[in-house]
Amino acid sequence: MPALRTLIVDDESLARRGLRLRLLEYAELEIVGECSNGLEALQQVAEQQPNLILLDIQMPGMDGFDVVRRLQADTMPMVIFVTAFDEYAIAAFDINAVDYILKPVDEERLAAAIQRALQQHDQQTLAVQKQKLVELIMNMTGADAGKVDALAEGELSDWPSTINIRDGDEVHRVDVTEIDWIDAAGDYMCVHVGEQTHIMRSTMKQLESLLNPEHFVRVHRSTMVNSDRIRHYRHLSNGEYLLTLEGDTQIKVSRSYRDRIKNLARQAAG
Repeated sequence: MPALRTLIVDDESLARRGLRLRLLEYAELEIVGECSNGLEALQQVAEQQPNLILLDIQMPGMDGFDVVRRLQADTMPMVIFVTAFDEYAIAAFDINAVDYILKPVDEERLAAAIQRALQQHDQQTLAVQKQKLVELIMNMTGADAGKVDALAEGELSDWPSTINIRDGDEVHRVDVTEIDWIDAAGDYMCVHVGEQTHIMRSTMKQLESLLNPEHFVRVHRSTMVNSDRIRHYRHLSNGEYLLTLEGDTQIKVSRSYRDRIKNLARQAAG
C-alpha cells in the first residue's frame, strides 16, 4: 500500500516542526507539505492531493473548520484535528474527522489517530476497488448489479456464461465455453474464439476474475487457455509442455505454470 500523503497545517512553526519530527517515524506516511494558514492549506490540497491532513483549528483568518467546509468533496482528505482546545471535539466529529488530538500531543494518542487513518484509508481503497470490479463485470457480462455484487464478494457458485466485448459501436456477446485461449497485448486482451479474435480493453487479472478457474488455466504470464479446448498434451524433453488446442493452435506452457497442466495431462491420460 502506498504511503499516505500527509499535510501539516498549523499557524505555529514550532508546532509544525514537532509534528513533522514525530510523523517522520511512521513509514506509512509521506509528508508532502506544511502550511501556516487556511488559505495555504486549500492551495496545497489542490496541488498535492494529500490523503491526510493534521489540521489546527484556531488559526488567524480561516480556522480549521472553515478549511474543511471549503474543500471539494472529490478532493476531501482524511482530517485529524490537532488543537489546544477541547471544546471543539463534538463539532470535529460532526464533520467526520478521523480523530481529535489535544496539544501538547501525546505519543500514544498520535499513534492511535494515525492507525485509525490507515484503517479508514484501507477500507476506502477496498471499496473503490470493489466498485471498479463490479462495474467491469457489469460491462463485460451484462449481469444485474445484485448478481455482480455477489460475484465480486465470491458468493456465487456459478460463473458468467457470456462476456460482452465492445468493438466500436458494436458489442459482441461471446459464449465463454467457445473461447479457445486468451493472450495479452499491452493493455488489451485478445480473446480467440475459433477463427475469430476479439480485442477487449482489460488486464489479465481482471479477465481471469470473470472466468471459472476449473476451466480456464494460466499457462504463461500473458496467456490463458480453456482446458476444455485442449486436444493434445505433449511433454517436451526440457520438462515443459506443448498444448494443441481445437483448431490445431499450439501453445507452449512456461515452467512457472506447468504443474497445473501436468495435473490436467494426468487426468486426461487416466
